[in-house]
Amino acid sequence: MTPRYLDFNATTPVLPRVLDAMLPYLTTHFGNPSSGHPFGRAAKAGLEKARGQVARALGAEPDEVTFTSGGTEATNLALLGALAHTSRRTVVATEVEHPATLSPLTARADVTLLRLPVDSLGRARPPESLPPDTALLTVMHANNETGVLQPVSQLAALAHGVGALVHVDAAQSLGKVRVDVAALGADLCSLAGHKLYAPKGIGALYVRRGVALEPFTRGAGQERGLRPGTEAVALAVGLGEACDVVTQSLDEAAARLAALRDALEGALRAQVPGLVIHGEGAERLPNTLSVRFPSVSGSALLAHTPLVAASTGSACHAEHETPSAVILAMGVPPDAALGTVRLSLGHSTTEDDVAVAARALGDSWRALHRQR
Repeated sequence: MTPRYLDFNATTPVLPRVLDAMLPYLTTHFGNPSSGHPFGRAAKAGLEKARGQVARALGAEPDEVTFTSGGTEATNLALLGALAHTSRRTVVATEVEHPATLSPLTARADVTLLRLPVDSLGRARPPESLPPDTALLTVMHANNETGVLQPVSQLAALAHGVGALVHVDAAQSLGKVRVDVAALGADLCSLAGHKLYAPKGIGALYVRRGVALEPFTRGAGQERGLRPGTEAVALAVGLGEACDVVTQSLDEAAARLAALRDALEGALRAQVPGLVIHGEGAERLPNTLSVRFPSVSGSALLAHTPLVAASTGSACHAEHETPSAVILAMGVPPDAALGTVRLSLGHSTTEDDVAVAARALGDSWRALHRQR
């Protein structure tokens, strides 16, 4: 049987409508958007239409959207670009941020990184106040492993209270829940195309009007100088079209995915005594289920279940397996944390996928459990 794909938080397939929108910009409208002739003007028109589509999905203006190669570049540009315009050197992040956020900050010897702890549900604990020399608060809207939504607007208010900027990583949330940069209090917001049915290799950064960033690449000045280099027009068009698709029927899609997620959770609970749902009781993405299987390794469970394509948050190095830093930050003991599996659903997930996956995972757990 064909494996059932339950790893949509890792990446998504390109939707047919998205591919159809891209194809003319790989063939007929192949011009350089900086050229003044008709071929260039056609490419420029497609690029600017896409910019407007991305902006609309965020509740932003088109001139506040900069195209990048993906979420990692967008986040690096936001963080490093903002730090270059201030003498403040304290950055506040949560303990459960993505490596695209934490890695560039920990690599800077001149930056003091203040990490906010999370509670047992994976939600950041807002402090009473932030240090007065805080330059930037960076927080993910939704955690990529647990799906737990963070109290972004509450944290943003604290940051703005001390004159700091706010960066929001919305790579996992756009297209699954509503993302409104004004309501969130975001000055900067990162997106990744391949998380919402656009191609890999394209992302975007929202930069609120009036926020100054220093680019870390230099060139001819495209994208208002923030991301120079000839734009990947077809990829940008794909991102724009995907933003339209995922936001037009957001409520209906979210309700369908939440029902499937709950059905998957119920089926697993019926088969696996002691199963734990990470983030249960917190507001979560409708498509994400982080489950902890007792007495087995999540990676071993998935290896024993070829019918299910999913992931764990653990890192495997030779014969040594390291538990997910996100799950550990929630207070889960290391040995227990290794039993975590992330199951994430998407537009093509069916009731049959959920039923087959639950049975297969349950069978594998029982087989491995008997071997202990």
